[in-house]
Amino acid sequence: MTIIPAIDLIDGACVRLRQGSYDDTTVYDADPVAVARSLVGAGAKRIHLVDLDAARGSGHNRAVIAAIRAAVPATLEVGGGIRDRDTLAAVLGLGIDYAIVGTVLARDTDTVAAWAAVDGERMIASIDARDGMVRVAGWQEGTAIRATDLAATAGSIGLAAVEYTNIARDGTLKGPDIAGTVEVAEATTIPVILSGGIARTDDAVEVARLSEGRVAGIIVGRALYEGYFDLAAAIAATRTQGPA
Repeated sequence: MTIIPAIDLIDGACVRLRQGSYDDTTVYDADPVAVARSLVGAGAKRIHLVDLDAARGSGHNRAVIAAIRAAVPATLEVGGGIRDRDTLAAVLGLGIDYAIVGTVLARDTDTVAAWAAVDGERMIASIDARDGMVRVAGWQEGTAIRATDLAATAGSIGLAAVEYTNIARDGTLKGPDIAGTVEVAEATTIPVILSGGIARTDDAVEVARLSEGRVAGIIVGRALYEGYFDLAAAIAATRTQGPA
């Protein structure tokens, strides 16, 4: 199981939001490039980058993302504000490995399917849900789409993976939604990554054990930056951890 540390970007700084609220933002580091280097130094092979300025339509952090790309050898995935073909091309053009699509997938699946016909192997579906129902537009708007159904669609149109977030857990340090993530994983043919709620190093081992191989990775943010999650220890532990 892959441990994927997150770097969320606002105005070029590394931050975290609580449950997606821009009004509840903590700045952790003014130098995201240094943060990325430290994550790779701890053993990270993949980093999750979210451009929160792009997500809310107030600019973007592509220069910072390009600097991170130049600085570290890790696999990079980038999300935030990718809602049209030009933006997708611009983000992929930074040399990153995966672009993450969320709102546009739920609102206009046919358009994303057309993109996936060309770049599907470099595209990841971000599925954010509350009580199993997909939410979009920075989690501010509900839909009538079940997370499991959207995950199945993501697989059928040829996306590379799904990242599933139970938004009630995100940024809360209340523990991950393992059962909900497994349900999503069982609904699709592509790898599913858990996001939200990771609170301690042992959570990584619990996800690996209880999911019985059905969860391909976890994304960790706040717990890492606040010292509750030891990245190197989690990577070492999950390297040898088998299912229950």
